[in-house]
Amino acid sequence: MPTFDSIVIGAGQAGPSLAKRLAAAGGTVAIVERAAFGGTCINTGCTPTKTLVASAYAAHMARRAAEFGVVVNGTVSVDMPRVKQRKDAIVGAWSAASEASLRATENCMVYRGHARFTAPHVMDVGGERLAAEHVFLNVGGRAAVPAIPGVAEVPFLTNTTVLALEEVPRHLLVIGGSYIGLEFAQIFRRFGAEVTVVETSPRLIAREDAEVSDAIRGFLEAEGIRIVCAAHDLAVARTPHGVRLDLAQDAAPLSIEGSHLLLAAGRRPNTDDLGLETAGVAVDERGYISVDDQLCTNVPGIWALGDCNGRGAFTHTAYNDFEIVAANLLDGATRTVHDRIAAYALYTDPPLGRVGMTEAQARASGRDVLVASMAMADVARAVEKGETAGLMKLVADADSRQILGAAILGTGGDEVIHCVLDLMVAGAPYTVLQRAMHIHPTVAELLPSLAQELLPVRA
Repeated sequence: MPTFDSIVIGAGQAGPSLAKRLAAAGGTVAIVERAAFGGTCINTGCTPTKTLVASAYAAHMARRAAEFGVVVNGTVSVDMPRVKQRKDAIVGAWSAASEASLRATENCMVYRGHARFTAPHVMDVGGERLAAEHVFLNVGGRAAVPAIPGVAEVPFLTNTTVLALEEVPRHLLVIGGSYIGLEFAQIFRRFGAEVTVVETSPRLIAREDAEVSDAIRGFLEAEGIRIVCAAHDLAVARTPHGVRLDLAQDAAPLSIEGSHLLLAAGRRPNTDDLGLETAGVAVDERGYISVDDQLCTNVPGIWALGDCNGRGAFTHTAYNDFEIVAANLLDGATRTVHDRIAAYALYTDPPLGRVGMTEAQARASGRDVLVASMAMADVARAVEKGETAGLMKLVADADSRQILGAAILGTGGDEVIHCVLDLMVAGAPYTVLQRAMHIHPTVAELLPSLAQELLPVRA
C-alpha cells in the first residue's frame, strides 16, 4: 500500500495549491481527482459562465450600437455552437493546464479515480489503497434538485448540463431567483430566448437589501425577463413541446409553459459517497463536513476545504481555505476563517459587488448605523458608458466609524468593491475613505463622496 505524507482529495481551487505547497515543503503528496481538473470554478462555474456572460454582453451591446452612433448592418443573431466552442476552448485550456502543472510537481503523485475511506487515514482509489498521516478533502458540491412534484418525470437542466446546450431555448423557465439563476436568465435572454424566473421568496436574492433586489429586478425586466416572486405550490409536468410549470401566486393559480427548465435552487456537497462514516468524519444535517475555525474535522489529521465544509461557497473562499491550512501547518500561524470578511459578486450586467453586512444585518446587530447611497445615474463614468442602472451603498458604525459593509450594483461594481474590502481588512475608519483622492473619471471616484454622505438610519 503506497504511503504518503498527505493525500488531497479533489483538484478544485484549494486542492492543487495545497498539494504543491506541501510538496514544495518536502512532503510526499498524492492528489486524487475523479473528473475534470480545476473543480467547479473552471469546469462548471466561474470560467464557463463568465465566458458566456461575455458573449451575451457582446450581443447586447451590438443591439445597442445605434445608441453610440455605431451602425450594425443586419440583424444581430447568436451562433450558439460558436459560443459554446469558445467557452469549451477556454475551459479546456484552464483544466488541462491545472492537470499538467500537478503532474509536473516534484513529490506529487496524481491519481485518477473516485476516492473512498476504508479507514480514517486510508483511501481506496479504483481498487488501490493509499495511506497518509494527513488527509485533505476538497470535494466540492453540485446542484441540488428541489423536491418539486413531477420533477423526476421531466427533462431539466442544472448549472452543469445547461452548459452543454448548442441551441438557444425557445422559452427558458428558471426555478430560483438568486445568483446562479439570474446570471443564466440574463445570458439566455440576451442570446434571444424568452425567459421566466420563478422565485419562492417575496423578492429576488432576498439576502440583499430590498433596494438592491428591486434594482436588479428592474433592469432584468427592462430586458424582457419575466419575474414571478412569492410563488408556492410548484409542480412540473412534461408537455409535447417541453415542460409546464404550475404554481400559485397569492391565491391565484398560474401555469407557464416552456421549452427548457433550469433548476437553480441551491447546492449540495459531494460528501455522500466518500465513506465518511467509515472514517468517523462528522457531517451536519445538510451533508456538509463539520470543521472548526481552522478547518479541522473531528478526526485528527483530516481537514475539509472549499464548498464541502459549508464555510463558503466561492472560489475565493476555497482558495482562502488553502491559505489558512497551509499557513497553520507550514508557517506556524494560527489563522482562522474568522479572519476573512465575507465578499462576493453577482455577475449580471451590471454586476453586484458585495462586502460585509447589508443594512438590514447591521441594524439587526443593534449598532447605531450610518448609511449612504447613490444612484449609478449620478456617476459620470456610468453615464459616459451608457450603463446607468444600479446604485452604490455604504454602511458604517456610527460609534467606531468602522465600515460594516457595502454594495456596488453597477458597471465595474465587481472590481470597485475591493476599494471598500481592503479598507475593512485594514481596519481603517470610513474617514480614511472620505479623504482619499480617486482618479476621474472612474466609478471608484464616487466612493469618497459616498462616504461623505453617511447619515444616521431612522427607524
